[in-house]
Amino acid sequence: MAKGKMKKKSMRVDMTAMCDVSFLLLTFFVLTSTAKLPEPLPVDTPNSTVQTKLPESNLATVTIGEGKVFFGVLGKEDRKATLEKMGERYNMTFSEEEKQAFSYLEGIGSPMNELKGFLSLPADVRTKQSAAQKGIPTDSLDNQLKDWVQCARIVAKEKNSLVLNVAIKGDAEEAYPQVKKVMDILQEQRVNKFFLVTGLRNEDF
Repeated sequence: MAKGKMKKKSMRVDMTAMCDVSFLLLTFFVLTSTAKLPEPLPVDTPNSTVQTKLPESNLATVTIGEGKVFFGVLGKEDRKATLEKMGERYNMTFSEEEKQAFSYLEGIGSPMNELKGFLSLPADVRTKQSAAQKGIPTDSLDNQLKDWVQCARIVAKEKNSLVLNVAIKGDAEEAYPQVKKVMDILQEQRVNKFFLVTGLRNEDF
């Protein structure tokens, strides 16, 4: 008896569902990701073989370069709260627009008497002129960096019940006395443990 021929089945796989899932995932990542803020003072950090990841929250960064000092805090709401504390300390009132503008800054390098003027600039102009800021005063008679660190620590304690982490990001060509001055300011507030931001280098170098 003759065998009936088996009907060949198509081997084509319908990829429609896979494409839908791919686009859904792509849309999710685009909508939930946050754009990296431009650095207010780009610095060339010294190289190191140590690989320690910085905290992704509850972190203040002191950037040192070109003889200037910049200060920044992670988190938009923490930035706003820190600005409010500084306003109380210096008898300054900031509008909601100024607070919002400050919340988008990764770091600030303007003295307090020039801060409102800097925040009033359009966003694109503020970004272009960010590195042109004079830097936060660190002199003994006008130590505004000390106040920024203190206010940020108060916010971390009151708002988040945490001890603020501090990182120092210095340029490789920066003179050591300027870096030491920042370390002394931190140690005066009993901040004896902090991160040093470096670039990664090969262990053989």
